Amino acid sequence: MPACPRCSMENTYPDGDIYVCPDCAHEWPQQSANVADGAAVVRDVHGNVLDNGDSVVVIKDLKVKGSSIPLKQGSIIRNIRLVDGDVEHIEGNSDKIKGLVLKVCFLKKA
Repeated sequence: MPACPRCSMENTYPDGDIYVCPDCAHEWPQQSANVADGAAVVRDVHGNVLDNGDSVVVIKDLKVKGSSIPLKQGSIIRNIRLVDGDVEHIEGNSDKIKGLVLKVCFLKKA
């Protein structure tokens, strides 16, 4: 079972097409439910579908490998690109850091 994207606890369990965290009551769709008609569907932390060119907001401060500048909560990543065959990552640029690859569990649609 994957760890909860909100509280990082590993007590999660499946319930139909979603995972549930009993510690913080967060629910999110299972990755296997993200495949529709052979095409991968990328979803943010709240389950909203993400497409190329969308803008997303970072929901927590993130350390960036190779940079001394952290990506702060509330930072907007504009004009994202989806990674082919990967429903957990997107590519994009912030105002200060270029060439980011981010996990969608730390992003919400703007």
